[in-house]
Amino acid sequence: MQPDLQATRQQMQTGQTTALAEVHEAVAHAKSDPCAHVFLHPTFDEALGTATQPGIERTPLAGLPVSIKDLFDVQGQITRAGSTVLGQAATALVDSPAVARLRRAGAALMGRTNMTEFAFSGVGINPHYGTPANACDPVTARIPGGSSSGAAVSVATGASFIGLGSDTGGSIRIPAALNGIVGFKGTARLIPTTGAIPLSSTLDTVCALTRSVSDAILAHEILANRRVIRSTAPLSAYRLGIATTWMLEGLDTTVAAAWQRTIDTLRNAGARIEDVELRAISQLEQIQASGNFSAAESYAWHRQMLDKNVQDYDPRVAFRMLRGAKMSAWEYLELQTARQRWITKMDLALEGFDAILSPTVPMVAPPQAMLAPGAERDEAFFSTNTLLLRNTSMVNMLDGCAISIPCHAPNELPVGLMVWAGALQDDPVLNIARQIELALQ
Repeated sequence: MQPDLQATRQQMQTGQTTALAEVHEAVAHAKSDPCAHVFLHPTFDEALGTATQPGIERTPLAGLPVSIKDLFDVQGQITRAGSTVLGQAATALVDSPAVARLRRAGAALMGRTNMTEFAFSGVGINPHYGTPANACDPVTARIPGGSSSGAAVSVATGASFIGLGSDTGGSIRIPAALNGIVGFKGTARLIPTTGAIPLSSTLDTVCALTRSVSDAILAHEILANRRVIRSTAPLSAYRLGIATTWMLEGLDTTVAAAWQRTIDTLRNAGARIEDVELRAISQLEQIQASGNFSAAESYAWHRQMLDKNVQDYDPRVAFRMLRGAKMSAWEYLELQTARQRWITKMDLALEGFDAILSPTVPMVAPPQAMLAPGAERDEAFFSTNTLLLRNTSMVNMLDGCAISIPCHAPNELPVGLMVWAGALQDDPVLNIARQIELALQ
């Protein structure tokens, strides 16, 4: 992994590098084979221009490269959300708030990154523009995870320091885990979703992928326009739990080994970790038996386009959206009420814990060929997608915050450790993650 943004800024201050040199290097990575299918709309010349602006090195992002998921409005550009159905949409009149905040902080915008069409999958496959290959395996093309697929690969390959993305059920944390980088999903209400094409207005969260927890803190501060209250308290100062219900089931051998090794390492570093059953997690399936927010709310947004142009959608995305047509108004309203009751139960069960630990996803990245577009592979695709989203989507339903940090050995495919808690516990989660990152290093 290349130096993170914080380390690079320090190198800039001592004259070891410049913003312009870093953008040139990022452009070279972006044009290389490992970044194939990553940038749908590159703006490399604009990034180079930003890096030469007077005083740029004094900004928080110092003119360093940042990528933008194709979900967000950028002034003068079309926001396609990885689709072709929006190919002739009007260009954005203004930047979305997230893009505007990054730009004001000195980001050199490298361009729009590929994604699952309309952000509706944790796998990351895009049949319209090709699928970015996971950065972890130079031999076998593996899935990048989604929906922020291009954002993750841009960070993992060195084409950007920060990848702006979104997380509705795991779309930041899944690709972070599968590519061996960091992905932080903050409490949804802290960052405006204005200027981003919605998947679920209830669950959508604006967030970012980075190379380190320190960079995740910086990115969150910029996007949320708030200061994280930092703490250097050791791991022993926190009470941590392991969610034993549901979230440890079906781990593949690599994830299981990395998980156990990680927990042992943290305990040896002084962490106080105890099992917690969290039985309420198992109630989610029943709560969503009549449908879920993503299907209902995406169908409401896409209904007219689906009626006219369903053939232009990724069939797997259209299939999931059309499920929303079957959900009645009373079922949708009952789901909202049931969710709030469930959050109350979970908050009571989590009382006394500073954060909970879980594997981010239960598997390493499978080969793309197993899940590529084609009806004969749909069953494998949907079962994999369900498994990828299982642990992460629970946090979105909780209205919580979570971070995925790498916990695999150098000779293993990437595995993510998820540190999570309820709403507005962002700062403790980030501080705990920083101490865990140090312990694992």
